[in-house]
Amino acid sequence: MPETYYVYILASTFQKLYTGVTNNLPHRVHQHKTSKNPEAHTTRCKINKLVYYERFQYIQDAIARETQIKGWLRIKKLQLIAATNPTWRDLSLDWGQHTEPFDEANLRPPETF
Repeated sequence: MPETYYVYILASTFQKLYTGVTNNLPHRVHQHKTSKNPEAHTTRCKINKLVYYERFQYIQDAIARETQIKGWLRIKKLQLIAATNPTWRDLSLDWGQHTEPFDEANLRPPETF
């Protein structure tokens, strides 16, 4: 199975941002949330909410994208997050939660006016 790489953005309650790259997003986010390194910038600033991520097949592409995002002005990063996660919800909150399988029989036809 090919490796998957991720570029991710974490935010604090006050929307301080951190951009990183990893090949194991759940593990890396867990490290940030549990303050694995007390001296780390993300620990000191309480930056631990996953607000954005992208998947890549090749590490070179992930690193290039991380470098690109890190070079952006803050406003452009905020726009990137808002475009896919306008409420700044922690995207890691549902990991490991049970989800109901899709059941087409429960779909209702669209209402007509």
